[in-house]
Amino acid sequence: MYRGRLERDLSLWVGKGLLGQEAASALLAEYDSRPASFSLGRVLMALAAVLLAAAILLVVASNWEAIPRLVRVGGILALIWVVHIAAARMLARGSTAAASGLLVIGAMSFGGAISLVGQMYHLSGDEQTVMYLWFAIATISAILFRSGAVTIVAGFLSWASFAVYLQNNDTHWIGFDPWMAPIMAAITIALVRYTGAERARHLAYLLLIGWLAWLYTLYEEIAVALAFAIGGMVAFVLTASPLPRIASLVRSAGAAPAFYSFLVAAIGFLLLHIEIEDGWRLVVLGVATLAASVLAIALHGRNNGAVRYLAYTTFAAEMLYLASVTVGSILGTSSLFLFSGLVVALVAWIVIRLERRFSANAQSANGQGERA
Repeated sequence: MYRGRLERDLSLWVGKGLLGQEAASALLAEYDSRPASFSLGRVLMALAAVLLAAAILLVVASNWEAIPRLVRVGGILALIWVVHIAAARMLARGSTAAASGLLVIGAMSFGGAISLVGQMYHLSGDEQTVMYLWFAIATISAILFRSGAVTIVAGFLSWASFAVYLQNNDTHWIGFDPWMAPIMAAITIALVRYTGAERARHLAYLLLIGWLAWLYTLYEEIAVALAFAIGGMVAFVLTASPLPRIASLVRSAGAAPAFYSFLVAAIGFLLLHIEIEDGWRLVVLGVATLAASVLAIALHGRNNGAVRYLAYTTFAAEMLYLASVTVGSILGTSSLFLFSGLVVALVAWIVIRLERRFSANAQSANGQGERA
């Protein structure tokens, strides 16, 4: 899909005289020489690793009563060493797909080893401690081998750890453990930046959103929903900041920060609608939701399709909801649309002025750089 767009753009630029044909051909050839982001062989290798790891965990769960304890422990430890040594050799040979599969088996085997030792020797502890230790070992393995596959395993383990906490504590906030979910999400994001496993960042962002949603279920107060809406919009606007440090950080993280921060804001607006059902506060909330949607489209709608479609959906849903609330009065609905249109026009005017100012500042900075 991207190659087709790139080829069309290059042809357009060649036709306008902005780029030579030889340069366009060289750019397209360079793109074709890159390794494909999708490989059926890698996918099948990853699936095979997951199945083998699941088989190991099921064998460990059976507790091997007929096999001596020392043999069981020695076998699982030998497996861990063998797969990691083999992974290192595969990486040295350049066989990254096979190495990733072996590292996944190794990371899963660590969890099996922990469970096995706990079963045999009846060690004190709980599932939560096991999940923390398992996540820590997967993190170390991802760092040592710079493995994107193990980073994905760590991301899923962070989710599993949070699920174990909710199950064991009946979704209540107890002690420091609830803070481990955002901490593990931050660690996963750091691993993503270190290993280059871009898709794994979604596991971390979704874990944070799930954690925030759980916080709302604990309190169910309008202040929490308002904090989601305001905090999400502040973070979203920061992703569009022209400041060099912030802009560089956001670009390196791709489209995810803008989308997920606006998603948090959209969830906040939804929760506010649950708390506020009528009166002048509903009108203010509706206008704020529409303005936030327009601002999202203005700031990131051009280059971020996920934000654009989420903003479209939010805007359309809000208009339909407000129309349903005021449907008893045609005049009231007409007034609502008129007022909303004026607010959206005002926001659009402000955004256009800001865009012109940012563009003028950028051109001025480029001019100064060329003169220097």
